[in-house]
Amino acid sequence: MDKKTATDLAVSLRQEIDEHNYRYHVLDDPKISDADFDRLLRSLDAIEKEYPDLVSPDSPTQRVGGQPSEVFASITHRVPMLSLDNAFSVDDLRNFVRRALNLVPDAEISFIVELKVDGLAVSLQYENGLFVRGATRGDGETGEDITQNLRTVQSIPLRLQKPLTLEVRGEVFMPRSSFLALNEERERRELPLFANPRNAAAGSLRQLDPKVAAERNLDMVTYGLGYSPDFSPPSHFEALMAMRELGLKINTNIKIISDLEEVVAYCEGWREKRYELPYDIDGLVIKINDLALQQRLGTTAKSPRWAIAFKFPAEQAVTRVEGITVQVGRIGTLTPIAELAPVKLAGSVVRRASLHNEDILREKDVRVGDHVIIQKAGDVIPEVVEVVKAKRTGKEVSFIMPEVCPACGSAVSRLPGEVALRCFNLACPAQVMERIAHFASRGAMDIEGFGPAAAEQLLGAGLIQDVADIYYLPENKEALLALERKADKSVENLLAAIEQSKSRPLWRLIYGLGIRFVGDRTARLLADYFGSLDNVTEATMEELVNVPEVGPKIAESVISFFALDSTSEVIEKLRRAGVNFVQEQKAEEAGPLNGKTFVLTGTLPTYSREEVARLIEDAGGKVTGSVSKNTDYLVAGEKAGSKLDKAEKLNITVLDEASLFKLLGQGEQGNTIADTK
Repeated sequence: MDKKTATDLAVSLRQEIDEHNYRYHVLDDPKISDADFDRLLRSLDAIEKEYPDLVSPDSPTQRVGGQPSEVFASITHRVPMLSLDNAFSVDDLRNFVRRALNLVPDAEISFIVELKVDGLAVSLQYENGLFVRGATRGDGETGEDITQNLRTVQSIPLRLQKPLTLEVRGEVFMPRSSFLALNEERERRELPLFANPRNAAAGSLRQLDPKVAAERNLDMVTYGLGYSPDFSPPSHFEALMAMRELGLKINTNIKIISDLEEVVAYCEGWREKRYELPYDIDGLVIKINDLALQQRLGTTAKSPRWAIAFKFPAEQAVTRVEGITVQVGRIGTLTPIAELAPVKLAGSVVRRASLHNEDILREKDVRVGDHVIIQKAGDVIPEVVEVVKAKRTGKEVSFIMPEVCPACGSAVSRLPGEVALRCFNLACPAQVMERIAHFASRGAMDIEGFGPAAAEQLLGAGLIQDVADIYYLPENKEALLALERKADKSVENLLAAIEQSKSRPLWRLIYGLGIRFVGDRTARLLADYFGSLDNVTEATMEELVNVPEVGPKIAESVISFFALDSTSEVIEKLRRAGVNFVQEQKAEEAGPLNGKTFVLTGTLPTYSREEVARLIEDAGGKVTGSVSKNTDYLVAGEKAGSKLDKAEKLNITVLDEASLFKLLGQGEQGNTIADTK
């Protein structure tokens, strides 16, 4: 294909893809199948790969075009993004209307009522119709630049239908189905679960790598204008309709109402109907519709006087505890579960609720036969709030946690300082599938083609019983070929991936073993410090706590793990299979923090300490666990404690998070805490 033909076809394909995106995301009226849409996208991608200079910033192929960021820059909102005042009762709503009428007694007020989608508020800036930047709300004046992550959200147009300059506000959210799938994947990988879809959406938009955000199936609805020099509609409703015509998605569940009691009835009607939606709402927003009247009413320092959020209270229900069972989790945690008489709560029927651990079970004094109040934390996770002791008859039975694992019969115990009982048997059937899937996962040994489904299939066929058995599958090639959906080519690919994984870095093996409290960062620290798996397995408590960031809790977990007979058997099988047990020595790389030693303390406002430590090490710095005369910088967040006191006594430079990022970005010292107060 010559260049001119390719150029014309690329323009035509972009227009066609944009039109189908608009019909799908904004109008909810798709005209082609997903497969046909994908074919169009692949055709455009092929042209742009052949002629890279034809790639434009607004091309549909550039939804995941950005490189991972080291830190988010700041963006100043052209018009401040204020927070809404909340109304928790009908009286609060009436007071809101009364205040508005007192401020503009001559006005005839009508309201527009919208669903309050539970997500993360963002601001999008368009110049000449092109999406140029996007930010979080932040402090209302400035927010974090998350442009690259927002570009991955399919419902955000990269180019408007008209070449206008404007700033709009919206809510990025995660549909419930995507949230449940994400948590299932995180549970499989032994990662912390998101409490609700809102947290999941916020966490996704704050990923440093936009490819992660792109995998999370985020959506967005636009709910208001910020800066709009190119047009000025007379009402909020007309502004929403205009934005829809520009290609921006809005929530169509909106209503214009003049009567306060009708507003109340409309809000109350959504209490139950909200559970029919595929996404979460935590209330409704009531705004005065007339934009000129909004200007007259103005704002306070924090909130507009012309809008209020009517928030739903947490929904609770009373039901009876019919039994208490014990569930064995992915890393051996024994969790007591209340088996409940079915009760409808927050749009679904609840039959089970977690009692978390033995201490909470005792503290709440939950007994079989009790009537209990339950609610959904964040409208998602069922939990027992309290026992209705007034309903007790004396026939209720206390529950005693078992002394052995209900799945394998091994003795259970608590690690020092922990509240949860655990089964430490690696061969426990309740744990083994999840352990194997974790071991083979991308973050650990990265065995391509060996996901949870493969782990379950191979376990069911009796071809593997623990993680080490993966490396003996080549001896059972005929049995693999006999499995359903295992063609010769897929088996060859799997066996090749298994062989390739033997040479993975030592830290991946340590992380893949699934030791309690040992994430990928701690695994790296252990590998770097000890140099071999044998040294880690033989390490004493004293040696382990000398490793930066490894405290007594992690050390005790490591020692307990390697003391198990089942662990020793797995280690020996891995050794015989030829899996790498030795850490490769790497030459030091120069970086802006090369040779500098850091200590982290307190709660940082933006990132976890683990994330910050990784950024420091990637820039050539070293992170240790305690302050000494060899420490160059202390990075301190809230509740810094004794490390901050010691650093000040030793005249060590103390940085806040923002000052550290200046060091990371410029290779020179930024402001200290004292400078920035």
